[in-house]
Amino acid sequence: MQKKQLTILPVVLLLTLTGCVNLAPDYERPAAPVESAWPQGEAYATTEAKRAALPVWKDFIVDERLEKVIDLGLENNRDLRVAALNVERARALYGVQRSELFPTVAAAAQNAAQHTPETLSATGRSSTGHQYTAQLAMSSYELDFFGRVRNLNEQALQNYLASDDARRSAKSTLIGQIAMTWLTYGADVEQLKLQRETLASQEESFRLVEESFRLGAVSQLDYEQARTTVAAARASIAAYQRAVAVDRNALQLLVGAPIPEELLPTGIELASTLKVALPEGMPSEVLLNRPDVQQAERSLRAANASIGVARAAFFPSVSLSLGGGTGSLHLSDLFGGNSGMWSFTPNVALPIFTGGRNLANLEAARVDERIAATNYEKAIQTAFREVADALATEGTIEGELKSREEYADAAGKAYEISNSRYQHGAAAYTEVLDAQRAKVSAEQVLITTQLARASSLVTLYKVLGGGALEEPAKQGID
Repeated sequence: MQKKQLTILPVVLLLTLTGCVNLAPDYERPAAPVESAWPQGEAYATTEAKRAALPVWKDFIVDERLEKVIDLGLENNRDLRVAALNVERARALYGVQRSELFPTVAAAAQNAAQHTPETLSATGRSSTGHQYTAQLAMSSYELDFFGRVRNLNEQALQNYLASDDARRSAKSTLIGQIAMTWLTYGADVEQLKLQRETLASQEESFRLVEESFRLGAVSQLDYEQARTTVAAARASIAAYQRAVAVDRNALQLLVGAPIPEELLPTGIELASTLKVALPEGMPSEVLLNRPDVQQAERSLRAANASIGVARAAFFPSVSLSLGGGTGSLHLSDLFGGNSGMWSFTPNVALPIFTGGRNLANLEAARVDERIAATNYEKAIQTAFREVADALATEGTIEGELKSREEYADAAGKAYEISNSRYQHGAAAYTEVLDAQRAKVSAEQVLITTQLARASSLVTLYKVLGGGALEEPAKQGID
């Protein structure tokens, strides 16, 4: 018994020493290459004082119909479903790599039978021999002295977490896309209403002009000009009918399921009910919460670990194969006394000449790390630019919307005055047409600006990382 303990003692000592050295560089997060404050100036004046926590998307989207449409999309969108499956796959691959940290033990039983014919037997008689064995074996377990296995495990972990960041980013993008498409659909429905109202008005005007033309009260020029306005309105109606259909098809694809009619908007809505405030903190602190930035940092951490893997290739690799069990020539004696057997096979591989392969792998790993760091910095810069653009829109859109409303109101009154002047013979019909075109154009631009108002809030919420606020991925394996 003491002899067996002394034999196993080196194995225990080697296992204790496993993981003594990690050759990966100490990870340091690169400094954020952006300004230390949000942009300021005339364009940002109206958002300068807003500071609050970023709400979860259900607190941000207050229209029950849009909330239900987004819920449908989160459940049925195929791209988001693939992103979730990619997380499951990465988690499984992480579990595979993590298993390398532990020995693999297998049970094996064998019956080796051999028949010797008379012509080959030393006794001149044929014989059949059996050898029975049963054992537990640990095959080729690597002692991770230089952190190769642990750094491979770290790579797999970061890839798994990055896949979850990608899923959260896809979720945030999907919420924004559904909201934007829903709003666009409502704006085009509103535009279609406007064109139908315009056509009804122009058809009535054309009827009066046509009757006057027959009586010789107006010229053919007035008649033809009135006819062109009717044709133009009909063409606009066809265009917006097409736009509404295209918007609905796009929304249906994003949601991935049929959308009940009662959940669709009937015009420009939600613009006055969405509220987004700039979160507390420095830009670098806020932007680091965006899932795409976190994904870029996961890739940087994985690249950092790959340097440790490449460095470990310069050092000896030590692995163990260990087995123990029983063996006998007769099955009945397999577990009897004096049938014990064991094996212990240490293996040491020391790289001597690799033709520069290890050096090249290390250099490639270092370059990959620099590439990942650059991509991480670019992700932060892109995020800062997106937020700055959204803040500029948010800071100016209210003023633009107010001016567009005033312009549309003035254009509507100008049309009423010119039409009254025409009916009393104080103005030419061309004046009425010009005023009517200005009125319709002003109302179209107003609808577009109302859409931009609502869209700017959705965009600001998205670029600040909204829609992805949830529990982070688990870092362990159940």
